Amino acid sequence: MAFPGYGAAPGGVAQDPLYGYFSAVAGQPMCLLPPAFSLETCRLMISMLDRDRSNSLGFAEFKDLWQVLNGWKMTFASYDRDRSGTVEGQELQHAVAAMGYNLSPQAMNIIMKRFSSQGRITFDDFVSCCVKLRALTDQFQRRDTTRTGSASFQYDDFIQVTMAI
Repeated sequence: MAFPGYGAAPGGVAQDPLYGYFSAVAGQPMCLLPPAFSLETCRLMISMLDRDRSNSLGFAEFKDLWQVLNGWKMTFASYDRDRSGTVEGQELQHAVAAMGYNLSPQAMNIIMKRFSSQGRITFDDFVSCCVKLRALTDQFQRRDTTRTGSASFQYDDFIQVTMAI
């Protein structure tokens, strides 16, 4: 089943209606390329703010997501200086630092390898990266009770945290 006015997810398979909403919003003139979020990015965004683990967002959660997305869109736009709809490694590093993440060159290299295509990151991949950075940082900070930059995880806890993202 397609969602009227929104279409179906990639492959023509109907998904959660929020997929259609995210994709429709991403395709608006005020949004950056590409015209839609990938299904994986939609899942990541939902999981980031799905506080009750229902695999869906209520109105308040969606409103929070909308605010976060607008912030990321503004950050992305400010570092996409050539308006290509992508950012390069150095631009990404500056964007990540501007969002308050102090990452090593090694961590940034891993992020670039994971999210870039030919050294450039699309808005969809930028959002995926931001969701993962935010979620992992939140989980880490919950366990770094002394605020020393060090946390201890049990194996099962680590698996739960990383697989939930």
